[in-house]
Amino acid sequence: MRAIDPLLGLAETKCKDHRMQRIETDADISRGLDALVLLDRRLGPVRDMAGAIPLRRSPAGFHSLASVIVAQQVSRTSADAIFNRLCRLVDPFRPEAFLAGGESVMVQAGLSRAKQRTLTALSVALCDGALDLERLDTFPADEALAALTAIPGIGPWTAQVYLLVAAGHPDIFPAGDVALQTAVGHALGHEPRPPANQLALMAETWSPWRSVAARLYWAYYREIRGAEAAPAA
Repeated sequence: MRAIDPLLGLAETKCKDHRMQRIETDADISRGLDALVLLDRRLGPVRDMAGAIPLRRSPAGFHSLASVIVAQQVSRTSADAIFNRLCRLVDPFRPEAFLAGGESVMVQAGLSRAKQRTLTALSVALCDGALDLERLDTFPADEALAALTAIPGIGPWTAQVYLLVAAGHPDIFPAGDVALQTAVGHALGHEPRPPANQLALMAETWSPWRSVAARLYWAYYREIRGAEAAPAA
C-alpha cells in the first residue's frame, strides 16, 4: 500500500471541506494558501516572495464582466481609460442603457469593433434573459464557463477571469493569461514560459484552490516584474 504523507492528507481534507466555498474574504485566501503549500511544497518560496495576496473581488453583474471584456489584450492603463470613458457615457451602466447608446457611444469610448460586438451580444443576452449573471456563482465552474463562452466574443480567458474575480469561484485558473504563464515559468523553472495547455495541466495540481493559486502567481509577477498584471477588481 502506498504511504500517505500526513501533510498532504491534511491538505486534501481541507480542500474537500472547502471545495464549493466561494472566495469571499481575506481569510479564504489564507486558508487556500495554507492548503496550496501543503499540496505543492514548491509554492512555499513563491508565497514568501509574493508578499500580500489581494482578495480581488468585485460584485457580480454587467459592470464587472464588461470591464473584463474591455481589458482583453490591452494594457491595464488603456483598459482603465476606455472603461472609465464608457461608464461616463453610459449612465447608469446597465445593458439596456448600453444598447440605447448605440454605436456612437462605443466609438467615443474607444472600443474596438470586436469589443463593440461582444458587449452588444452580452447586453442583448442579459436583456433577453438568455444569461443571468447573478446566478452564475451557484453553477459548477464548467457549467458557468459554458454559459459565458456561449456569448459571441467571450472566450475562456474572459470567462475565467470574470468567474474568479466577480463570482468568487474557488477553482479557476486562467492558463491563457501571459502574466500567469510568466510567473509560473519563472517560479518553477519552466523557461520559456509554459504555453496555456501545459500550464492548465500543471495547475491541476493546485485544485481545488486554483483561484487562490492564480492570485498567488499574479502577486509573484508583481514582485518579479515591478508591474501589476492582475485583473482590476
